[in-house]
Amino acid sequence: MAKIDERRELYSFMKLDRLIGILAILLQQEKVTAPYLAEKFEVSRRTINRDIEAICQAGIPIVTTRGQSGGISIMEGYRIERMLLTSSDMQAILAGLQSLDTISGSNRYQQLMEKLSVGNSDVLTSDNHIIIDLSTWKKSSLTPKIELIQKAISHCSRISFLYFSSGGESKRIIEPYRLIFKWSSWYVWGYCLDKSDFRLFKLNRILNLQFTCQKFKPKSISLPDFSSNHIFPVSIQVKVLFEPEMKWRLIEEFGIESFREQKDGKILFSYGFTDKNYLFYWLLGFGDKAELLEPQELRREMAELVQHICRKYDS
Repeated sequence: MAKIDERRELYSFMKLDRLIGILAILLQQEKVTAPYLAEKFEVSRRTINRDIEAICQAGIPIVTTRGQSGGISIMEGYRIERMLLTSSDMQAILAGLQSLDTISGSNRYQQLMEKLSVGNSDVLTSDNHIIIDLSTWKKSSLTPKIELIQKAISHCSRISFLYFSSGGESKRIIEPYRLIFKWSSWYVWGYCLDKSDFRLFKLNRILNLQFTCQKFKPKSISLPDFSSNHIFPVSIQVKVLFEPEMKWRLIEEFGIESFREQKDGKILFSYGFTDKNYLFYWLLGFGDKAELLEPQELRREMAELVQHICRKYDS
């Protein structure tokens, strides 16, 4: 059964691949023949005829004419411009498609781009000034997770995994709905059976990811608010005094608006945090280059934490 599902998924992708490729050719060429398209996409003329019918059903009027000068074309005067995609447009699409290849473990999106660029080969040969890499240092473990979750979403199958967070380790079963790349990391958004609510799970914190062989009926949902303020609501406002040489890190992580340079060259950092423990561990990463000033109660807790660390090393 799994092999049948895989073949169906592959067929669906190949069909979509072909339909986009055929449409791109028709937008860039005045007229083409069915044998030309059949040879181009390595399918039968009958398959091409079915594809043309599918494009018509999608609302794009295709005209077929017989005879020596006949062929397949888009209806004259149709509102889609034949030069719909300029070279710069195609370059932007190429950058996006290539970015998906960085985490898919294949070059299928590059192959799709080659079909899209029929009649405009300069798109693939010219230097591309945009490079997007969506992979991470953990690519070897990330790619299989993304592929499994993609299949689970398309097949409406529940997945199970071990999840590690500040609250500890837990076994989760979810109904996956979206793969999301945000905050420089990959997440899966799904309905958690344990919490009876939708949750966001970071892929790097997931282990033992598996299909459960349990199907689910998709719920009618809209994509939630993934703004940082909504997902990570601020509960702690802090002031931290940094040494001047730490300026680059503050700019990189929080932006130049997050601090003010003092007359003595030191940097006064003001920002809001969600989690106290994260704040402490983040500050410890600066060693003696940072001093927590406010709030006072957290300053005392920070001092106790540092003393506890010192006792460990003293012993």
